Amino acid sequence: MRDLVLAQHYPDATITFACQNLIGTIMDTIPYPVHFLTSNDPEELINLIRTCSIDLLIIDHYDIDATIEKQIKEQTGVSLLCLDDTYEKHHCDILLNHNISADAIRYKGLVPEHCELRCGAEYTLIRDEFKTEKQIRREKLYDIFIAMGGSDPTNATLGILTTLSDDLSVCVATTSGNPHLSELETFIQDKKNISLKVNSNSIAQLLNQSRLAIITPSVMVHEVLFMGTPFIAIKTAPNQIDMFEYLRKEKYVVLEEWNADAITRFYNA
Repeated sequence: MRDLVLAQHYPDATITFACQNLIGTIMDTIPYPVHFLTSNDPEELINLIRTCSIDLLIIDHYDIDATIEKQIKEQTGVSLLCLDDTYEKHHCDILLNHNISADAIRYKGLVPEHCELRCGAEYTLIRDEFKTEKQIRREKLYDIFIAMGGSDPTNATLGILTTLSDDLSVCVATTSGNPHLSELETFIQDKKNISLKVNSNSIAQLLNQSRLAIITPSVMVHEVLFMGTPFIAIKTAPNQIDMFEYLRKEKYVVLEEWNADAITRFYNA
């Protein structure tokens, strides 16, 4: 999703995405041509770069490291922009860490000297729908908005829902790439207080209609902060540690694991 926002920064470019067709993919929602990669072999990507005469390759992938990036650059001459939020070593021309917690100093020795560092809030990728929605005042329809990532591999959403009171109006946002979607659909069948939104194009509006958001300390934090919605962030993956620690330092409500008492504290505050 963040790459779709980034693509909008290149309005005059011919843009192509290259993805593997893995479980949980949301490639059907990409409004650009998509090339299907069949493997992790860098040669396949190198051949694609040559065939399509790519000038700038944007890499957003935790398992593509500096060695592979160097191989790609040396064999194609392509300019490289790498997204990073875990302070790994990269061989690139531009490094983008758009988290509000990003610290450019920490990349010293991790990128080439010529690398342009784009770090911090001024580079945060916010979708246009949020900028438009922020200007609208809406009725609060939901006590709680839950979005634990498009695929929610740990099934955190269901764990949260099982602890919530039926007196609370709840909106759950997820995608068709969630492997636990059928479980969620079964759980809410007799829950009139829960609305399940799959592949919603109205996340900004749903946030605007909610009193509290339960999310992961990820890109979603930027959107929630932008909308001014109170939130609880629950860490579910290693790549969220940096944002998690930043939010904790800034006195936001963060949890190592879900605790329903956090809801009680919020509504009693």
